[in-house]
Amino acid sequence: MGTVTIGVSIAVPEPQGSQLQQLRAGFGDAAAHGIPTHVTLLPPTEVDSAALPAIEAHLTEVAAAGRPFPMRLQGTGTFRPLSPVVFVRVVEGAEACTWLQKQVRDASGPVARELAFPYHPHVTVAHGIDEESMDRAFEELADYEADWPCTGFALYEQGEDGVWRKLREYAFGGAVVPPQAGHVEHGTIGSR
Repeated sequence: MGTVTIGVSIAVPEPQGSQLQQLRAGFGDAAAHGIPTHVTLLPPTEVDSAALPAIEAHLTEVAAAGRPFPMRLQGTGTFRPLSPVVFVRVVEGAEACTWLQKQVRDASGPVARELAFPYHPHVTVAHGIDEESMDRAFEELADYEADWPCTGFALYEQGEDGVWRKLREYAFGGAVVPPQAGHVEHGTIGSR
């Protein structure tokens, strides 16, 4: 069956997702049209395609334990010089994203993996382009703001053409906050 490259992320909803994607392309990032605008929970990960059913079952469990939370993007940041990335900052919902990505990558789960860099939720708007264009992205989106209620996440697969396509969406569970998630969600919902 071979391997596939998957990722798990929270999509930035419309119209903001398409707006940021168009801006990313406008800054000269050739990959922009193949990457839906998102906050990463699991970076590109190569897995055996036979493992997909187990991964989907695991993600269903993670989503069932999750609760909707407010997401707010505001302003820009960069990982330069460590990594050639300019991003829009997640200023609300970061704690919940951090909790979710830990659950997705749980050591006992089917997609356990270490990260190359410490987890930092963000929305990439420029990656691997010339410094002048990176500076332009950083400056032009410095006043950017968007917010929405995050109600779930999705599993994506990268095609041979480099384009990321959604395989399945996962909605968060019911009205009861699971004990293992309580400390995170209570800290983000209604605390501002």
